[in-house]
Amino acid sequence: MQDAHAQSHGEVGEDSAAAGDPGIFGPGSVTWQLHADPAMWVAGVRALYLQALHPRAVRGVVQNSAFRKDPWGRLFRTADFVGVTTYGSRAEAERAGARVRRIHQFLRATDPETGVSYRIDETALLRWVHCAEVVSYVDVVRRSGLALSDKQVDAYLAEQRASAVLVGLAPDDVPGSAAGMREYFEDVRPALARSPEADDVWDFLRRPPVHPVLWLGRELLWRQVSELAYGSLPSWAHEIYGRRPLPPFAVTAGLRLLRSTSLAVLPAARLAGFQSPHIKAAVERLGPDAAPARPGVLSGLTAS
Repeated sequence: MQDAHAQSHGEVGEDSAAAGDPGIFGPGSVTWQLHADPAMWVAGVRALYLQALHPRAVRGVVQNSAFRKDPWGRLFRTADFVGVTTYGSRAEAERAGARVRRIHQFLRATDPETGVSYRIDETALLRWVHCAEVVSYVDVVRRSGLALSDKQVDAYLAEQRASAVLVGLAPDDVPGSAAGMREYFEDVRPALARSPEADDVWDFLRRPPVHPVLWLGRELLWRQVSELAYGSLPSWAHEIYGRRPLPPFAVTAGLRLLRSTSLAVLPAARLAGFQSPHIKAAVERLGPDAAPARPGVLSGLTAS
């Protein structure tokens, strides 16, 4: 949820000398494939719901960002940061991370009950944001129908230690396996709670501000994404929010339908010129064989 992620625009294509540079993950990684999956949009919304349950972390976002004034811009720029660090050259990814770290070092948040100020780049807070994000990506994409093996999940979480380093963590600061991630969430749960800031995030994700001409689309389309993202949270997160989710079977069916529909229209979208600029730049840098496999195909990937 770091708002400094919003500063990553402009990284794509800056390194003309980066030809052949696979970046920090590369085409053989699980990350390269998983982050190209169409279910990632729902996963990103789910991550925001989850991240907001840490009062100290979400307070840092609300007190230091334009979240209320420019929520859509924040969401898209955060997605841009993920795209740059996934598919960009190593230099592009490291520049994006350095910008995040540079901004974070000056930001503080204040506990309204105690008046105590604290840094938003505390290790515990950065760890929470990282773990909530990558777990959301895995859980949603897997539940949506991607055949991701346990070994590939462990490989993905181990790979994502490199992204944790970009925002100021050490590799060992975050779990590198599913078992380690489960243990982490058990340990952190006592620190989680519903807060006014979490309710702000909830309200935005349920009914984000849009131009009046887009109200119908928001109610028909976005509301479904929001419901599915919230419903995919673990049951303990629903208990903290105190808000009833869709039944589990409806969440799974909805995620699979949304993903399968997206997969069906992707070829036509690419023919029409709609393609991730980050993937396009990576293919130009590394050649056509570097393109992520057809979503849903993970066989042959490195899993260690």
